[in-house]
Amino acid sequence: MTPSNPNPHEDPIRPHSYDGITEYDKRLPNWWLYTLYITIVFWVGYWSYYEWLRQGPSNVQTLNGEMAKIEAERLSSSKTDDPSLWKMSQNPTFVEAGKAVYTANCLACHLASLRGKGESPVAIGPDLTDTAWIHGGKPTEIHDLITKGVLTKGMPTWGPVLGAKKISEVTAYILSKHKEGEPILIEAAAPPAK
Repeated sequence: MTPSNPNPHEDPIRPHSYDGITEYDKRLPNWWLYTLYITIVFWVGYWSYYEWLRQGPSNVQTLNGEMAKIEAERLSSSKTDDPSLWKMSQNPTFVEAGKAVYTANCLACHLASLRGKGESPVAIGPDLTDTAWIHGGKPTEIHDLITKGVLTKGMPTWGPVLGAKKISEVTAYILSKHKEGEPILIEAAAPPAK
């Protein structure tokens, strides 16, 4: 039994029938075909970018980045003791956040290189990259110094301005330029210039 087309003005019906069901022999709409073609082109580009050219981040890199963010959140809620601050200094998320805070607030006195007076005689702040410290070089001492400041030396009190989290981030950024366990030399503070 072959189905017949009762209305010749409609699209033709396919010559097959399954369980009495017939279908029109109709071309797919253009919007559907364009969507299919765009999807194919997107797939080729996506595959090339991630698999052939290896330009995008791999799954391992994405996972490590997310784990670093989780670790940074965990560390930010922990107490500020020496081991915690050293761990913060090894977390790239914490260090990047600390660099942003440092750039916004500390750059004018300590310079972008953190070398301060060690690099330029016109800089106000001391060198933060060497092992010689004026007010103690342990992580908690650096944290307390940033929080309380040293008004006689021109270092403002940053505690109320930045808050505990940002001070921990700046401390982590400074510590990222050092190694845990390196010798700390305490220098005598020079008298203020008159």
